[in-house]
Amino acid sequence: MADVAKAVLAYSGGLDTSIILKWLQDAYGCEVVTFTADIGQGEEVATARDKARELGISEIYVEDLREEFARDFVFPMFRANAVYEGQYLLGTSIARPLIAKRQVEIARETGADAVAHGATGKGNDQVRFELGYYGLAPEIQVIAPWREWDLDSREKLLAYAEAHGIPVEGKREGGSPYSMDANLLHISYEGGPLEDPWAEPEKAMFRWSVAPEQAPDRPTYVEIDFEGGDPVAIDGEALAPHELLSRLNRLGGENGIGRLDIVENRYVGMKSRGVYETPGGTILLQARRAVESLTLDREAAHLKDELMPRYAELVYNGYWWAPERRMLQAAIDESQREVSGTVRLKLYKGSATVVGRRSERSLYRPELATFEAGVDYDQADAEGFIKLNALRLRLGRMRGRT
Repeated sequence: MADVAKAVLAYSGGLDTSIILKWLQDAYGCEVVTFTADIGQGEEVATARDKARELGISEIYVEDLREEFARDFVFPMFRANAVYEGQYLLGTSIARPLIAKRQVEIARETGADAVAHGATGKGNDQVRFELGYYGLAPEIQVIAPWREWDLDSREKLLAYAEAHGIPVEGKREGGSPYSMDANLLHISYEGGPLEDPWAEPEKAMFRWSVAPEQAPDRPTYVEIDFEGGDPVAIDGEALAPHELLSRLNRLGGENGIGRLDIVENRYVGMKSRGVYETPGGTILLQARRAVESLTLDREAAHLKDELMPRYAELVYNGYWWAPERRMLQAAIDESQREVSGTVRLKLYKGSATVVGRRSERSLYRPELATFEAGVDYDQADAEGFIKLNALRLRLGRMRGRT
């Protein structure tokens, strides 16, 4: 093992990271600094401070990062309309670079020479955390206990916890059988019964949304205002980014919007079945595409759509801090200068349907689009346009006859 004097641990306060905390002290003989981020997971993160103190930690960071998360990570990603493999809105993926960034900052503030995380050796998060660490602090030492220790079963973990007086509440009989991760953008469920891709998710599993069939029988209408590609207000009320996303989560959840059940390709090579609730993000994606439909030039819009899968893959795989992601972000942000306007949506039993859009920056002109006689467009000009574009097709067919 490397010689480590002090390590900053990404600490949730749960059983696994509490065991990691004690294991770091035993295995490395190092001082441990804990860092707990509130990124909108909806749990009382302050309890992590108490648990860390109980385990003898003196340097404890518990920070509210909801605003930074929404403003500097979620919203820039949404400017790209990023969707991984056609469905996943990247809720877990986009949280990791922020946590990694703050861990590295705390390591520098406290003089720590290492950072540690609780991600397993089978998942994507180990890659996302560590690419973030190395991308921001090339000299940092990284400790990944799940790749090092021999606590390879729940029984061994519980035995270790009991031997070291680590509380195991939350893992008692009747607890959730799923591995869950939540933040301001989504909540995810994996493992347990979901490891069978044929098994339908249990109704009681979902926490943020009602089932679509149990949603209200009357639709909810909502208007979202955009400026420079970002949402800034709901129904005329200006909101901070994290407040806006929270409001959309509530509205979407009440109307059964944002549930997703997929089998995705992990970066480490295996397939994984996951179920997600992303109510606010689902609404926001629909609204963003609607305002872009009015304000983006055709070729700029099509190029954005071509770049999006690559951008989404970079975020999913953990390359938020990589130069290619920054390069794509610059191009995407440039495209958003004129993306301002208002979108009206109807939320009804699991669907978010755009029913109106308007913008002072709109490229849509009714006098051009109408089937009636219009201005600035001579329909006779279309004949030459068609013949020029058909030339190569005609030449190809004539060649085949010779």
